[in-house]
Amino acid sequence: MKKASADAKIKLTKNQKLVLKVLTQASQPLGAYTILEELRSYGFKAPLTVYRALEQLAGQGLVHKLESLNSWTICCGEHQANPPVFEICNDCGNVTEQFDRKLVKSLNSMSERSGFIPDRSIIEIHGRCDDCGTDAKLTKGMNNATD
Repeated sequence: MKKASADAKIKLTKNQKLVLKVLTQASQPLGAYTILEELRSYGFKAPLTVYRALEQLAGQGLVHKLESLNSWTICCGEHQANPPVFEICNDCGNVTEQFDRKLVKSLNSMSERSGFIPDRSIIEIHGRCDDCGTDAKLTKGMNNATD
């Protein structure tokens, strides 16, 4: 899911580059205060500095805000302007970014039928990832075997 680096065409400020680097190196989405702590040694003192950089990076399509977690993650870059779907594992915290053209078409049709004009879409699905789901199935199977 991690995009290796920002597109060469996009000019980033020093702060944006630092925030993007922290998110790229993270194994899970991070909140702004966690990012701030990571960047204090670079002179970051206020949350506003991080929030400003995050909003600018989001505007350039390089990061996403996960609303339900109040955290940020790097963009996979494969969906252009269409809304991604985030699968969020409640057990390990892994987040996977997916894209489905049929789902986007269905959402657009739904909005058109109701006359609703969306300004952004955020689709987050919480549950268990394949690894954690497999672990849970194995544990359940082992418990049933002892009955």
